Amino acid sequence: MDTKEPRVIAIILGGGKGTRLYPLTKERSKPAVPFGGKYRIVDIPISNCINSGYRKIYLLTQFNSASLHHHITHTYNFDHFSGGFVEILAAEQTLEHSGWFEGTADAVRKNMIHFKSQNPTHYIILSGDQLYRMDLKEFMDSHIKSGADITIATTAVNRRDASGFGIMQIDSKKRITAFQEKPAPDKDISDWKIPKNSRGDLPPEKEYLASMGIYIFNAKTMEEALDNEFTDFGKEIIPRSIKNKKVNSYIFDGYWEDIGTIRTFYNATLDLTNYHPAFDLYDAVQPIYTHMRNLPPSKINDAAIENSLTSEGCVISKCKLKRSVIGVRSTIEVGTELDGVIVMGADFYESDEEKKENEKTKRPNIGIGKNCRISQTIIDKDAAIGDDVRINVDGNKYDDGDHGLFYSADGIIVIRKGAVIPSGTVI
Repeated sequence: MDTKEPRVIAIILGGGKGTRLYPLTKERSKPAVPFGGKYRIVDIPISNCINSGYRKIYLLTQFNSASLHHHITHTYNFDHFSGGFVEILAAEQTLEHSGWFEGTADAVRKNMIHFKSQNPTHYIILSGDQLYRMDLKEFMDSHIKSGADITIATTAVNRRDASGFGIMQIDSKKRITAFQEKPAPDKDISDWKIPKNSRGDLPPEKEYLASMGIYIFNAKTMEEALDNEFTDFGKEIIPRSIKNKKVNSYIFDGYWEDIGTIRTFYNATLDLTNYHPAFDLYDAVQPIYTHMRNLPPSKINDAAIENSLTSEGCVISKCKLKRSVIGVRSTIEVGTELDGVIVMGADFYESDEEKKENEKTKRPNIGIGKNCRISQTIIDKDAAIGDDVRINVDGNKYDDGDHGLFYSADGIIVIRKGAVIPSGTVI
């Protein structure tokens, strides 16, 4: 076994148009969507890499990448001696490739020229829209020790949830012997249960292994696996590799959540407000990194706040917040009540002159006005909500989709970035 330290390149897949997270992805890429009051989704996989000692990180993206570029360049600046970097590689035309990324594998293939210059021994492929904390060094050590060509991170699921994932069958040595994509609920897959000697302390009801979309490839194996026209790792490259390469499973038993839809994003964010959240932002050993802002502390003026998070630079006055997440620079005025609301905050403070102009034109200031009642809502950045606004508290039902002033998804109301909601509006 090679005892030399592996040379690892981490590749974070930025995803496609992010249609499942629309309208949060209307003006930004999926990894750039704000999360947890002060972070961006992309901070999660990048922090996992940094905490594991892997500091050569590429982020592949092609849609609405301007805000992502701004965040990355202002956040992740390593010193000159570490050799570390976080570099965005957007889709580009070259003499060899003229089109967009056609899938996850195609995105990696079209950027191999950049990766090869680092002379890596291994690649770690990560997703840009998942919430988890993983020791990637332990993942890599397991891969090298097993002698596998490819290792796939897997999570245990019950039979009902198995229908939403790619399911792996493993032998007693955790080698993956077969793969099937999203088995139908009525299909018998009892032969695919996790072998007893591989279960460890997994919950008894979780009997099947689902792919997390997180992979380690030996460098040579990666080049061979992409020497074709296949475009997707999960649907094409991995099933093909299982037949002709040694592919192992790394069973991850920690918290993991795909936050690629409005509902999963909303639930995972509000879970942060619980006494013991599934994803702990307060881990001193494995912190989540993000942009360091020179903002003042939040000012709480006689407000009642229950099970909520407030970020820096907020002014919250004589209001009631329950199970809500309040983003940077948020202003919430007197008499307002929020219950189950994600407020993403603002990118800037309005000046006194701008507020006076707003008063002349009857335009609300950025933030949330007086005496509002808002429930089960996501308020994107820089939204201006007037006084006496009611959102999702009167039992109104809306079909999923665009409704002009707002967007509805699975019972959750989304107020768009920069939206202006006049005083007295009822949604």
